[in-house]
Amino acid sequence: MPLINLVIVLIVVGVLLWLVNTYIPMDRKIKNILNIVVVIVVVIWLLQVFGVLGSMDSIRIG
Repeated sequence: MPLINLVIVLIVVGVLLWLVNTYIPMDRKIKNILNIVVVIVVVIWLLQVFGVLGSMDSIRIG
């Protein structure tokens, strides 16, 4: 994945998370959980993009 695509995806995710946190009324605890989940997903995705994590195709849920 080219670096410019990576930066664009991170900017879009950040802006969407900011919009949700700013304009959607939610309890503070729910916002914190949402922020933590998004950060964890983005970190796992970045680790996979850079090859630190192996392919996640072999992981099955359920």
